Amino acid sequence: MDSVQIEKMVTVKYHMMTHLTGGTIKDHQEEDITFVYGVERQVPTLEGALEGCHAGDRKNVTIPSGEIYGEHDPRLISEIPRKGLLKQRLVQGQYYRQMKKGKLISFKVLEILPHTVLADFNDPLAGIQVSMELEVMAMRDASPEEIETAREAQVKRRIGCA
Repeated sequence: MDSVQIEKMVTVKYHMMTHLTGGTIKDHQEEDITFVYGVERQVPTLEGALEGCHAGDRKNVTIPSGEIYGEHDPRLISEIPRKGLLKQRLVQGQYYRQMKKGKLISFKVLEILPHTVLADFNDPLAGIQVSMELEVMAMRDASPEEIETAREAQVKRRIGCA
């Protein structure tokens, strides 16, 4: 019986739950994903859970925030001057976005002070982990063409072109 290993075309059905800060859990719709295992990279916890599985196998995995959106970094919270910021866009608890000199400035407004703003420059999803219920639906040997296409797609993703 075939098992999940490098260069196998694998189809996985998954149900994902996002664990938000404050204990809220966001339930996502069940989906399928098909990929060439070991070529089209997935997060390490997912790859590790799938390796050696057979069609019909089910797994529950928890993917730490560091593998998905990154850990929340307290060093990315800083007090910045209000001067130059658009007053009407400064709303405590909301994200502030503005183009300045051709670059997007984006941060979460934690607190509005008389002359400064306490800003969080972390990714909005930083610190969030995900749990998944997985089922391996099918697998087969990937063709040489599928492997090459998967490698090209992976390179494009790595350099930000996909």
